[in-house]
Amino acid sequence: MASSPSTSPTPITIITGFLGSGKTTLILNLLPQLPKTYKLALLKNEFGDLAVDTQLASQRSISGVRELLNGCICCNLVGQLSSALQELQNEVRPDRIVIETSGNAFPATLAMEVNRLARESGGAFVLDGVVSVIDVENWKGYEDTSYTAKMQARFTDLVVYNKWEAAGERRFEECVDRVGDLELPIASVKSEKGWVDKDVVMGIDGALVAKEGVMGAVDHDHHHQSEVDVLSVSLVAESAAPSPVNLEALEDLLLVAPKDEVYRIKGLLLASHPLPDSSGERSGSISEDVGGEPEVYVLNWAFSRWNVTHLEEDAGGKDALGKASLRLTIVLARGEAEKWKKRIEQGDMLNFEHKELKGGLSIEKVG
Repeated sequence: MASSPSTSPTPITIITGFLGSGKTTLILNLLPQLPKTYKLALLKNEFGDLAVDTQLASQRSISGVRELLNGCICCNLVGQLSSALQELQNEVRPDRIVIETSGNAFPATLAMEVNRLARESGGAFVLDGVVSVIDVENWKGYEDTSYTAKMQARFTDLVVYNKWEAAGERRFEECVDRVGDLELPIASVKSEKGWVDKDVVMGIDGALVAKEGVMGAVDHDHHHQSEVDVLSVSLVAESAAPSPVNLEALEDLLLVAPKDEVYRIKGLLLASHPLPDSSGERSGSISEDVGGEPEVYVLNWAFSRWNVTHLEEDAGGKDALGKASLRLTIVLARGEAEKWKKRIEQGDMLNFEHKELKGGLSIEKVG
């Protein structure tokens, strides 16, 4: 049977960067964007500024802080990571866990450990994103740009350029060039004095659906930073009732979207059977027991990975869809909206399971 929002996996966001790069400020600026009852737990491996840590602890949305000290969390502390995450899960029951780690180490080992734990815990956790914060004023570039380093860096999903305002455009371009030395497609945004839109850093999850309501969790706030473009997508059948979407076509979109152009895709869809997540696993569905009745699913796509959660009947998914079979919000790199609008329209990537059905595909740029 499918997981409901209340039993969906706990998403894990990894935020890495040198001490003083602005990781904690980024986290503090995410909190006001979340529902007041949303519980975020923090796992960190460095001594922070006492005032900042006190500020973190006083936030209502910070439900627990754990420290792993005296070593790199990606190396000799990786064995403690599993037990620390399990403790947070059991004692605090957070809606999301943020792992904050310092240093110039690439996050591959850490990301792989989280993925291993997700598999061994029966899907209790899911890696939602790996964010690297760069202090534009002081960052000197990667110490290692070898093949091995490039393979490690593939696990970085998003680079946030922080403290660029005082550094000047020339210094910012130097940092962009140093990231370019890795020759990898990595998404990037500038922060606004440490502020980044939560819809770029975080995906949709069961707790957001439960606490913001389906519409609040799926729709994108019309106020978003100029660093990204946002598309609002809906698919409506001409028939009297909504019709399930073509999952093969949708999966084609999820597979071809490059993570340096398309940052996140979130939304609701009506389907006659579950869509496999990016690991090939299907979430269970009540529809498998009742003859294939279409069900509503929440899609969370982030930097080429995705997971799908079945939405229980009383969660309001069908009301949120209304006459639509699909409602998506797509967050893209700045300047990519028109290209992807045309590509989706012309590529027949969003259509109905019953191909003879006609309907309207609406794609609008938000903001």
